[in-house]
Amino acid sequence: MTGALSGIRVLDTATLFAGPLAATLLGDFGAEVIKIEHPKGDPVRSHGAQRDGVGLWWKMLGRGKKAVTLYLGAPEGQEVFRKMVADADVVIENFRPGTLERWGLGYDELREINPGLVLARVTGFGQIGPYAKRPGFGTLAEAMSGFAAITGEPDGPPTLPPFGLADGIAALTTAYAIMTALRAREQTGRGQVVDLAIIEPILTLLGPQIIAYDQLGQLQERTGNRSVNNAPRNTYRTRDGSWVAISTSAQTIAERVMRLVGRPELIDEPWFASGAERAKHADLLDEAVGSWIAQRDRDEVVKAFEEAEAAVAPIYTAADVMSDPQFAALGTIATVDDDELGPVKMQNVLFRLSETPGRITSAGAPLGAHTEEVLGRYGVDVAALREKGVVK
Repeated sequence: MTGALSGIRVLDTATLFAGPLAATLLGDFGAEVIKIEHPKGDPVRSHGAQRDGVGLWWKMLGRGKKAVTLYLGAPEGQEVFRKMVADADVVIENFRPGTLERWGLGYDELREINPGLVLARVTGFGQIGPYAKRPGFGTLAEAMSGFAAITGEPDGPPTLPPFGLADGIAALTTAYAIMTALRAREQTGRGQVVDLAIIEPILTLLGPQIIAYDQLGQLQERTGNRSVNNAPRNTYRTRDGSWVAISTSAQTIAERVMRLVGRPELIDEPWFASGAERAKHADLLDEAVGSWIAQRDRDEVVKAFEEAEAAVAPIYTAADVMSDPQFAALGTIATVDDDELGPVKMQNVLFRLSETPGRITSAGAPLGAHTEEVLGRYGVDVAALREKGVVK
């Protein structure tokens, strides 16, 4: 079955996470993604856990991509890149602002070659402004967006996530921006530049902090696992040492939880009818819920909440995810055959389409695995470039 993005060619020149993940998401639904790496390889190949010297993060991030080495800092590499741009639809890059221009590969030059090209530029701070040329990483976005300021315990320090949260959000946003630009191209026939600053998308997902400060002068404080909008809402330890999370965003759910844990009298309190007022009594509600949960094993707690039609979820590790029947029913974890590692499991495509579903065609390929195949399309003398160190 043809993928929804079949016929779209993407040149992924970005490194590490946000830009490359955006390209991965496009490739999952049929776009041809050509990963252009420095002959030394994308740093993600050696980032994180490895098996037998093979980077596992790369296997996921590089999935479905054709791996090509090409040093864009060399004139010969720039010449080859211009040839590749001629029949590409999208270029994704995350060099510091001004780098492509210094190489003679800025958008003004590229659109002369291909007026329909979409150039997605993914950087920490965007292409303009006083911070534009600073090194930018997702951690800085998690700090500057306000995420860290509202995350953690009230008496503890601001807390950063233990994974690439801002990069992941930026990747999703970049893929969306590219699709928007391609849709506009259908109407105008012209490509355009996507300027994506990693500090921005996470800010939007944090909710009403900006408007609340603008209109009320309010700054959200750290509340740990609690919410200022409803209670009980927390993580609770079960008798067998597991943990569960519950949420009572809906009033009816809050009432069901109180009946379930044997505290129906709390429902009649005047403050219980409002989520924000319940949050002011979180100590009382947490004690009622937590003590009930602490006397039961996890499976018993989950079953009781489900029977009461109250919202609960066990707190999972990766091992739990891989054995859960709901994830199995959705096909959330895919098994991909790999020449280096054999069958490997990884997260599947993000969503299901009924007519043109996505799929993972391969795990991340070895460095330069497709250099000869891809550059051969353009009549490139790969052997000569290899002698000069422009390709590997």
